Amino acid sequence: MAVVLGATSAIAAGASFAGAGVLQHWVAARTGRASLSPKLLAALGRQPLWLAGVVLATAGNGFQALALAVTPLALVQPLLVTELIFAIPISARLHHKRLGSREWRGIAAVTVGLAATVWGAAPQGTGSSGTSARWILVGGVLVVAALVLAVTGLRRTGEARAVLFATSAALVFALYSTLLAATVASVAADGLASLATPLPYVTAAASLAGLLLIQSAFQAGPLAVTLPMVDWAQPLVAVLLGITVLGESLSTSPNHLAALAIGALTALAGILLLNTSPQVRSLQDAQTAQVTTERARTARPTHHDAAAVECA
Repeated sequence: MAVVLGATSAIAAGASFAGAGVLQHWVAARTGRASLSPKLLAALGRQPLWLAGVVLATAGNGFQALALAVTPLALVQPLLVTELIFAIPISARLHHKRLGSREWRGIAAVTVGLAATVWGAAPQGTGSSGTSARWILVGGVLVVAALVLAVTGLRRTGEARAVLFATSAALVFALYSTLLAATVASVAADGLASLATPLPYVTAAASLAGLLLIQSAFQAGPLAVTLPMVDWAQPLVAVLLGITVLGESLSTSPNHLAALAIGALTALAGILLLNTSPQVRSLQDAQTAQVTTERARTARPTHHDAAAVECA
């Protein structure tokens, strides 16, 4: 019963995140603010559609926390990939594009690949929140890696920037998911006393950092480029974090290990199908044109400004 509740909650979280992703991408793709800047979030926060996406993301986090309360991180995280099934087709429709067989094969490969990963992992949870030493070591490595990817992304344009930002966001969201699992375990064990520890506040900080990174990725490229990368890298890293930090275990039988490897490679093949798709490339070109137009519009002096310059 716990597995059914956890899986259902994880899929509900995936659907909520899909709606959030579509709405937030729609707004972020039309915002000319600089990437990775707090001003980007400030500008997005003034848009009702983007705020509706925040509401859906909050609901998704609630479903995710419920799933983590009854099932291991290594089972919950891969199931969140169901957002791909909803988000990419809806996003393409909003951009007046129709997905072809190549794109549907890519979506199917990512989804089936991660489902195979879940079966292959056969995860077992411990209910542990991890030790401080492990958190500092593993968290430090992830933060440095995410920073390197983000800084490199700032030096790139177009699809390369979107992929680098999305990968950086995936690392941060994997860290956030593991921190959330640890927070849920801590609250279950210690109740409100857990609020006196740094864990809930580090979790909130990771959530904000991930939000800034994913919005910057949305601004740089279409959902068909950014979302599959996040949904592939995030669960894999989260599974590794569950093992190394929380002490979760995976099945070591040959059949399960083979399914795990084949599932991960199948999902990666689906990502490559999507990222090299001409249809996705046309979405990238359309989004780049939209951002360029928006930046030109916001940079153009208003009639009032022009009059002021003339008077001066």
